[in-house]
Amino acid sequence: MELGWLLWGTAVLLLLHVLMELSPTVNFALRIGFYCVLCLVSSALAAAACLLVNGGRTVKNMRIIRAVVRPFKYFFGLRFEVKGLENFKVEGPAVIVSNHQSILDMMGLMEVLPDNCVQVGKKELIYMGSVGLIIYLGGIIFINRKSTSSAKMVMSEVAKTMVAENVKVWVYPEGTRNCTGDLLPFKKGAFHLAVQAQVPVIPVVYSSFTTFYNPKTKLFTSGKIKVEVLPPVETKGLTSDDVTDLTDRCFSTMRETLFRLSGRPS
Repeated sequence: MELGWLLWGTAVLLLLHVLMELSPTVNFALRIGFYCVLCLVSSALAAAACLLVNGGRTVKNMRIIRAVVRPFKYFFGLRFEVKGLENFKVEGPAVIVSNHQSILDMMGLMEVLPDNCVQVGKKELIYMGSVGLIIYLGGIIFINRKSTSSAKMVMSEVAKTMVAENVKVWVYPEGTRNCTGDLLPFKKGAFHLAVQAQVPVIPVVYSSFTTFYNPKTKLFTSGKIKVEVLPPVETKGLTSDDVTDLTDRCFSTMRETLFRLSGRPS
């Protein structure tokens, strides 16, 4: 009986392997499915560890989450080449901004995430089962993207908290995922936050995923991701009148870096 199950299991695995080799769609679906299951299972285990070690919601839990997520890259054949980590070593709090490409961004985030850093995300994330639980425990700041007044109120409170508790805040200024190999126009919330708190902006740029990941063409293979942490952009002395210029400068620098890291002309 056990031999029969072993043979059946081997046959199923061989069939899946053949299908993955022959069909990009099957390969994409299976790899995404495995990624989602891995996230759910790992989040449940990490949540238990966070509750046991730190007792509840705190940015300290990000160390546990980071340790759990970092090995994910080995399952998918992804390699990270990171430069500029020394630029995170600023005195006091800061606003970190980076490009946002896909659901795989979590792996890239945890590859470079500094200590005492929380993310800003849409409130819908909290309803994603064990994943929602773990990001809640990690201290993620939830905003209602459909309500501008609510988002501004939250960001105002974030400015006070980041200074009082000496934490860094990670924001995706594009506001949504964008796997085109370019940047979407930046929303100004992160830059208003930095100016209001008078803290530096630290841009982080990930090379384009399009050579190994593209949902439209059902592409998902192994690949290398280049990451560069750029020098901090100071905001001391700036006012709300300077936010547009600050946003444009960061956008221009990050877009140029994105093209350079991705090996494409600007």
